[in-house]
Amino acid sequence: MLSLPAWNYPYMTALNAVLPAIIAGNSVVMKHSSQTALVAEHIGEMFKKASLPKDVFQVLNMSHEATHTAISSGVVDQVGFTGSTAGGRAVMASVALAPNFPPTTLELGGKDPAYVRADADIAFAAENVIDAGYFNSGQSRCAAERIYVHEAIYDRFLEASVALIDSYKLGSPTDETTTLGPLVRTKAADYVREQVAKAVRQGAKPLIDERNFAASRAGTPYMAPQLLANVDHSMDIMMEETFGSAHSIMKVASDAEAIMLMNDSPYGLTASIWTADEDAAKSIGDKVQTGTVYMNRADYLEPGLAWVGVKESGRGATLSRVGYEHLTRPKSFHLRIKTGQEQPA
Repeated sequence: MLSLPAWNYPYMTALNAVLPAIIAGNSVVMKHSSQTALVAEHIGEMFKKASLPKDVFQVLNMSHEATHTAISSGVVDQVGFTGSTAGGRAVMASVALAPNFPPTTLELGGKDPAYVRADADIAFAAENVIDAGYFNSGQSRCAAERIYVHEAIYDRFLEASVALIDSYKLGSPTDETTTLGPLVRTKAADYVREQVAKAVRQGAKPLIDERNFAASRAGTPYMAPQLLANVDHSMDIMMEETFGSAHSIMKVASDAEAIMLMNDSPYGLTASIWTADEDAAKSIGDKVQTGTVYMNRADYLEPGLAWVGVKESGRGATLSRVGYEHLTRPKSFHLRIKTGQEQPA
């Protein structure tokens, strides 16, 4: 198996795939993100200390071109990739050229929605939805990037959300008082800034005064968080993955409208529903086109449940028995045992 983990959760995304792969009897070659290459070396040292047989786990540092060559040459029996949808398409293009056409598991991008119903606990929902959007500076595939709120509680939810974001302290992650860190690099922050600026030009309303975040500087990965109102699905901020600390909020009139809007996306990783009504959460969740549905929580992994995306958010599964089965090769035996002299038909 060739494992291609992501940089944003470099240990978790790696071990979630590698450990079950090895337990299932596979050898693994890991090519980690160039931004977190040393993580693969650390994992290799851990396996060495655990007395894993030699060469069952190996590390290679490769360029994108070398990775393409490795996959397309046919020497790889299986590929596991976590990263952007564009990266997933590149992996599949390499797989398509391989003479052995290896099975591939992809965990890709997201534009995950949260729906806050009229019966939700407003304070609880605001605290957790905002945390789900801005945790890790929003650099999570399952970040709550689109927030839909029932009109009956919209104003109160908005007030609570803005107050929470305004309370963040932007700064160095090495400072214990920091509650919101920088993005991974300046290029990533510039992408988010432009996505926000474009939405504002199209009529979106920024709710956060960026001047309150002194550490925010253009040309650096430090950017003030933002929450946008007056948005719609014609804007990139509502349709394309942001992967940063800027998200959007919309008012809805009903469950039906919320479901329609949540499904109006090329992505389908997770969705969260905030409500006091378990039956409503199940009913709505059944209609939402995502691999995972949460009730009153978000951005959370449960090892016993399959982690899977639909549409442009992925192929295959990790975690749970379902994910384990993706790391094995089924084989059926149909044996007709001769018990006596057979007569010709």
